[in-house]
Amino acid sequence: MLSVHTSPLAQPGTGDAGGMNVYVVQTALEMARRGVEVEIFTRQTSSELPSVAELAPGVLVRHVVAGPFGGLGKEDLPGQLCAFTAGVLRDEARQEPGWFDVVHSHYWLSGQVGWLLRDRWGVPLVHTAHTLAKVKNASLASGDTPEPLGRVVGEEQVVAEADRLVASTPAEAEALIAEYGADPEAVRTVAPGVDLATFTPELDRGAARAGLADEAGVAIGEDDVVLAFVGRIQPLKAPDVLLRAAAEMIARRPELRSRLRVLVVGGPSGSGLAQPRVLVDLADELGITDVVSFLRPRGGRALAEVYRAADVVAVPSYSESFGLVALEAQACGTPVVAAAVGGLPVAVADGRSGLLVADHSAASWASALERAALDREMRGRLAAGAVEHAQVFSWDHTADALLATYAEATAARREPRRVAV
Repeated sequence: MLSVHTSPLAQPGTGDAGGMNVYVVQTALEMARRGVEVEIFTRQTSSELPSVAELAPGVLVRHVVAGPFGGLGKEDLPGQLCAFTAGVLRDEARQEPGWFDVVHSHYWLSGQVGWLLRDRWGVPLVHTAHTLAKVKNASLASGDTPEPLGRVVGEEQVVAEADRLVASTPAEAEALIAEYGADPEAVRTVAPGVDLATFTPELDRGAARAGLADEAGVAIGEDDVVLAFVGRIQPLKAPDVLLRAAAEMIARRPELRSRLRVLVVGGPSGSGLAQPRVLVDLADELGITDVVSFLRPRGGRALAEVYRAADVVAVPSYSESFGLVALEAQACGTPVVAAAVGGLPVAVADGRSGLLVADHSAASWASALERAALDREMRGRLAAGAVEHAQVFSWDHTADALLATYAEATAARREPRRVAV
């Protein structure tokens, strides 16, 4: 597996780490449980990182020196792809011939590397885009920076070269075909999963809320209304929409202020790095600093506690290939209010496990959040539906589908080429 721009060891919610990191880790672990050896190549960002780290038995993370240690923005990484590719090729050269059977690239930068490795090693290239520039540019947040032409062209090249393209949803599959000219025969739709052993329904919401009180800087009572955002702080993810909706809710119901709590869990990323305090300043501007708490990013069981503490998790993104946060929250029995974009209509069953919002206005979001969080009967119904909906997705199913795709791509490469007469 190739994950050039972000390490599977990084904490999601910081820098460029997010749902893709979770995807790479969980699918690698599931494959290893089936006896498939996985090596994940990523760029080395610190001199203190070992050249090879064992993520789990059967899963190795190889850190490739490509450019300076420390953070490089994704816009600077195309200049390091040659160095990264050379590092991977040198590592493979130390192994027995035919060491790798399949290359699976994640994100377009990795796809550029995978394209060369595929040709060098004579193995199939399976590519998962995770996000697509043309789709993101079609629904930019106000003031956000469009994805550059270089990325668009790079994605088009990878789409044309990959043996198989893995889309997370039918909508992404359609975008690959309609926007990028992908061969429909090469596209496979494989839904991501959720760790159903870690993200489980609430056992004691009071305990979950009490555990967050110190970090939140305020006690969170059993009768408080808790709204949560989990993810990278950047315009694309639109956490500002939740803050504006919370202010609108208080304007409509002034008595709600004393028991409304908004938890923002994540760190600045992407274009959000230019204004790391933008949400803090917005909360002050809206007059809701007493309501909003900013919490550090976290994963695993600590993240599950945030989901369990919340009445509703908001996913207001402008573009989302799938939305793993929505799935994790629902697996914990917490309804989700999400934007009706990208893969979120698949991740959230509208009216059954959560609510979808057609726009990003404060009024629309306030109304949806009020329905999901304040109407006890509806919240109970959505919570039950959330657990049921999440059970459909698992990393076990994802890994099985990916392995079937690998086998199919391998068999196709071995077939003799048909020559027109």
